[in-house]
Amino acid sequence: MAEVVLAGISKSFGKQTALEDVSMTIPDGSFVVLLGPTGAGKTTTLRMVSGLDRPDMGQVRIGGRDASGLTPAQRDVAMVFQQYSLYPHLTVRQNLEFPLKSPILRTPQAEIDRKVAEVAEVLQISHKLDNKATALSGGEMQRVSIGRALVRNPSVYLMDEPLSSLDAKLRSDLRIELKSIQANSGATLLYVTHDQIEAMTMATHVGVLDKGRLVQFGSPREIYENPVSIYAASRLGQPRINVLPADVFGGAPRNATHIGLRPEHILQGEGEDSFVQRVEHLGDQTRLHLALKSHGLITVTDAHTTLKEGDIVKIRPNKAFYFDAAGARLA
Repeated sequence: MAEVVLAGISKSFGKQTALEDVSMTIPDGSFVVLLGPTGAGKTTTLRMVSGLDRPDMGQVRIGGRDASGLTPAQRDVAMVFQQYSLYPHLTVRQNLEFPLKSPILRTPQAEIDRKVAEVAEVLQISHKLDNKATALSGGEMQRVSIGRALVRNPSVYLMDEPLSSLDAKLRSDLRIELKSIQANSGATLLYVTHDQIEAMTMATHVGVLDKGRLVQFGSPREIYENPVSIYAASRLGQPRINVLPADVFGGAPRNATHIGLRPEHILQGEGEDSFVQRVEHLGDQTRLHLALKSHGLITVTDAHTTLKEGDIVKIRPNKAFYFDAAGARLA
């Protein structure tokens, strides 16, 4: 496996800037997740590392080696695209075997059989190995696409929302399996997703991208507990952080225009009156949708709460974040 370094990467497509001076180190053996909305530059970053696109400025280094003049094959990366890409005329087994039969790898057949069997078991497609790719459902096709990357032992795995087309249970199962495979193998993995749960549960590091710029890079816990801006704070956390005018509770620092409160950082029993608009019982906890001075917010409370719609609850902030007019975090 290998460390990946992006140094001052910029990329434009016509007048559209996709990446602007992005510098980031993906440590050897890490699971790095890129977060951001559509157009933030996540997929373009993957394509810079893979060699499918070349930067206008900056350098990509893989394993300490300048990758500028290397083809995707020479970079020794395995990529899983958001839209599955299989050979339709081949069976599932043949699709999984295909990367291992390249002239570069020259993998013995016994080793190919072992790796294919292991990956098929993990991805729950062992019973489909002799089916043609065209006979699979969309979710099964994506599992085969993931499997084609996993059978290899590349320097870096690159994955672009690989679980987005799967049902909820399989997505949950594969989150655990992918993280386990990465941790046990020591693989370096760069992963794009919109799913905050995937980022929180799988990543060792998270990179938050906004309009082609890297705005924060750190552990999921660090970004959750110490975001640099409203934008970064809103990338992690479910339910999302509550952002309200800074003066809604009083006591805001100078220059603060907004207060940010995670749902668990709203204390009940004293403070300002809020009205319960909706109660969601989720088994292990209850979410309260509140109205405070015409502003909506969400907090969490005991699973067995007797609160109901229309009740009044006194609330106050705890561990609040404050932000200025530009959305930047205030100390």
